[in-house]
Amino acid sequence: MDTFFPLLSPAELALAIGVALVAGFVKGVVGFAMPLIFISGLTVFISPELALAGLIIPTLVTNTHQALRQGVQPAIKSVVSFRVFLLAGGLALIVSAQMVRVFPDHVMMAIIGAPVTFFALLQLSGYQLSLPQRNVPVEVTAGVIAGSLGGVSGIWGPPTVAYLTALGTAKQDQIRIQGVIYGLGAVALLGAHVSSGVLRAETISFSIAMVPPAFLGMWAGMAVMDRIDQTAFRRATLFVLLVAGLNLLRRAWFG
Repeated sequence: MDTFFPLLSPAELALAIGVALVAGFVKGVVGFAMPLIFISGLTVFISPELALAGLIIPTLVTNTHQALRQGVQPAIKSVVSFRVFLLAGGLALIVSAQMVRVFPDHVMMAIIGAPVTFFALLQLSGYQLSLPQRNVPVEVTAGVIAGSLGGVSGIWGPPTVAYLTALGTAKQDQIRIQGVIYGLGAVALLGAHVSSGVLRAETISFSIAMVPPAFLGMWAGMAVMDRIDQTAFRRATLFVLLVAGLNLLRRAWFG
């Protein structure tokens, strides 16, 4: 056990598998939030840097599945349509990822917790940002914000979802576009953190081990999505994310 997972105890690994199942389940239902739940859950008992390493490969695998669920051609169309967002976000992610190892733990928790809390409160309040049409400056800004957050935390969902929602994107299109954006972001995250040293020999086995429970949770979440009212469940999920975000802010402030 120590050979494959030198940075975790058996108990910590078991808890991490549970977190991966929950993260995958929520993603299966609403199409996002896996990194949010991974980071919020794992940082209760392991370091933010190890938590970030753990989510990289399962995020890549599950988002690839989500992006291609409706076929290759629709996914390619989404890439072309959102190329400005993807390019701006990818560049910002690569740059910001190099800052991870110089950030104190409490700073990283604050960086993650603040946008999580803000996003959850915004959505739960019923307030929706509205953009009459797409334009390059706004798309570049949204991409840079999402990419910068993703580089230091592995989380780029809140600004991405807020942007797509503000555009009034149809549900099925939004799920596919999220998968494409997050999937390509996960590829960039993988490369960036191989370079930064976050994903290395001591941490990659942990990240690979998180793939089966995350994918199993996602499969179960997609099955549930077909049987219950998704709006009500998504609202409940936002309450969970709000609690997770507030907990990260509490830990950043009080230790």
